[in-house]
Amino acid sequence: MFRSKLKTVFLSATVTILASSLIFFPQESLEASIRGLNMWWEIVFPSLLPFFIVSEMLIGFGVVRFIGVLLEPLMRPLFKVPGVGGFVWAMGMASGFPSGAKLTARLRQEGQLTKIEAERLVSFTNSSNPLFIFGAVSVGFFYNAQLGTLLALSHYLGNICVGLVMRFYGQENVREEKKRKKFNLRTAFSAFHQTRLNDKRPIGKLLGDAVTSSIQTLLMIGGFIILFSVINKILYHLHITAVLAKGVEILLSALSFPQVLSIPFISGMFEITLGSQLTSQVQEATLIQQAMVTSFILAFSGFSVQAQVASILAQTDIRFKPFFFARIMHGVFASTFAFVLWKPIYLNNHNPDKPSNALPVSFTGYPPIMEGFLQKMMAVGPLLTLMALVIYSLILSQRILNKE
Repeated sequence: MFRSKLKTVFLSATVTILASSLIFFPQESLEASIRGLNMWWEIVFPSLLPFFIVSEMLIGFGVVRFIGVLLEPLMRPLFKVPGVGGFVWAMGMASGFPSGAKLTARLRQEGQLTKIEAERLVSFTNSSNPLFIFGAVSVGFFYNAQLGTLLALSHYLGNICVGLVMRFYGQENVREEKKRKKFNLRTAFSAFHQTRLNDKRPIGKLLGDAVTSSIQTLLMIGGFIILFSVINKILYHLHITAVLAKGVEILLSALSFPQVLSIPFISGMFEITLGSQLTSQVQEATLIQQAMVTSFILAFSGFSVQAQVASILAQTDIRFKPFFFARIMHGVFASTFAFVLWKPIYLNNHNPDKPSNALPVSFTGYPPIMEGFLQKMMAVGPLLTLMALVIYSLILSQRILNKE
């Protein structure tokens, strides 16, 4: 009872301080809101929407069930999750946060995962996408394309290790697992067809549901991006970031890391983009130290992404706590891999005649392909977002009228 009251007081005080800070720092809050809105409006929404819609339709048509049956012999022994986890894992890596959580929650609602299997799966299927690691972080922040290979390998190998560790999480019915049959291609097609028959929705209804569900999720994600962008800025101006950094300095000193990395580290705990950018600007740290800190930040994924995942999981009975501990575990694994792979992956492939931070005069921060993609995304992204929101409004209005 006392703990519940203490929690109420703490949450109330936190929200009150946040509201007061918005009044005292209106300009800073507005700038942070615009920064978060631009990121969602131009990049996040148009890049994730196709993945979400296609994923929903693949689940509805039974394709995911088909893939799940085929991958069962691989995913079950390795990670103790059904074969559909392979689809979630692949989509999570391709599209980035929080696709893995959304697909896991969707499959749990479909009954294709048990509660324990879902908690295992969501712990290692949420990751940064390669575009962000190679484009934004390695080239955009560090101006070092070769560093992207090290960061990506550390990130995804760390994710695999998390999955292997999480296979021991929870109590499963051993007798039930022994009864599972070895599926073949014929069985996979049968399951695929049966899943499609069980879904009675016509194609138009299925597409409409996919669009509305995806846009609702992305609207929620946009709200969290803006909120945590503001919170990060306010914490900095209230000097709370500096206070938290004092505790991190002790850990960094024990690891012989420069203490100036503490501020970027704390910022990265809230928002990975800002944390990675600040880490790349610390001149006192060596590149391997920057790579290890950045690997931890990318793996931990920030409270902003974790809040998005928590909101998605709250729609099911999947608990958030295993996911949170998995993120800490992922951070430790990713940092360790960055250290272990530094010499074989980075130094042995690094050309000393071309310094890692040297850029051609015409370089604008991204390779030509990446630069062109981002420029097109920033130009077309807002239009795609607006069109999607209009379509969503029309579908929602039509359904409301039909109910009346």
